[in-house]
Amino acid sequence: MAVFDIAKKDPSSRARSGILRLPHGTVDTPVFMPVGTNGTVKALSNGDLEEIGFTLILANTYHLYLRPGTEVLSAAGGLRNFTAWSGNYLTDSGGFQVFSLAPFRKITGGGVHFQSHIDGSRHFLSPEKAVELQVCLGSDIQMQLDVCTPWDIDKGKAKKALDITAGWLCRAKETWLRAGSDGYPGALFSIVQGNFYKDLREESAALAAASDTPGIAIGGLSVGEPREVFLEYLAFTSSLLPENKPRYVMGIGTPEYILEAIENGIDMFDCVLPTRTGRNGRVFTHDGPLSIKKSDNTFDLRPIDEACSCKVCKTYSRAYLRHLFKTGEILCSMLASYHNLYFLFNLVKEARDAVNSGTFAEYKKNFLSRYHGGFQ
Repeated sequence: MAVFDIAKKDPSSRARSGILRLPHGTVDTPVFMPVGTNGTVKALSNGDLEEIGFTLILANTYHLYLRPGTEVLSAAGGLRNFTAWSGNYLTDSGGFQVFSLAPFRKITGGGVHFQSHIDGSRHFLSPEKAVELQVCLGSDIQMQLDVCTPWDIDKGKAKKALDITAGWLCRAKETWLRAGSDGYPGALFSIVQGNFYKDLREESAALAAASDTPGIAIGGLSVGEPREVFLEYLAFTSSLLPENKPRYVMGIGTPEYILEAIENGIDMFDCVLPTRTGRNGRVFTHDGPLSIKKSDNTFDLRPIDEACSCKVCKTYSRAYLRHLFKTGEILCSMLASYHNLYFLFNLVKEARDAVNSGTFAEYKKNFLSRYHGGFQ
């Protein structure tokens, strides 16, 4: 079972640091979690992730349910054994992927009927089944099944989605409690929905808090809304959540959004962006994002980021990475993805240290001033 303790609170914001104790080790918060959709973080080995310092990564229930399937995962003794990952796994419910298949799914109060994007086979996902699948995976943290909504829907549709999500939470919790009584040690997180209507957010946050799950996630953000809307609803929703629970915002992975989340008391966040953009030749630097494929880098023998101490920056030049990208070498994806994850890991560590020393506001201001001043 997850146990969360707050270590320090920032004097000038809602930022805090903490320790999240999970079945397979402790996690310092705030924490960025790499996404390993199919049981692997693309282009990186477990050793790479451990070397950087990650102790908690994500996997996707929907994709693993379809391939390799629960029979294989059960025979292997769960996802950790199957993937040889020594740390913790957080798994999503599969709901986001199902709801992205708009032409191929039907939502009812009972659950979701959908067709596989792989072979068109028909499946049914209920809140109970989502819990059972994640128990089979051996998830250290699992998410309830919820209804994901786009940012521009009307209030009636948002309310209907919220009501379904609330009913599914009750059923998910009952199934999770039964699994716990049979020895399953993983934690269940409830999810706040309500789209971009503050009264619905308040209602959903109250329901999530009343459920008393070990943690609470904020859903329905970073779904295409303007930046100012994201910031407004991030601050508003996070202010509604219990102080003593870990708070998780799903799907954010840029330095700006991460620091805004930390400032608003968010403890956990994840995104595919650092590895996806790395594979496409875009890397983080302290002076802003860098497109490694640009011709400007042809003769540039500097590292990606002279302020970064990762092994990629210590060893390779921008010119070499551009050469790898242009020749289609797999090594470019590996090196760029490693650097991007190292960069975000180090960013969050520095932010956590700043919270602990009471200097987070200064750290955020200085970091973003340089980051925004040097877009490349």
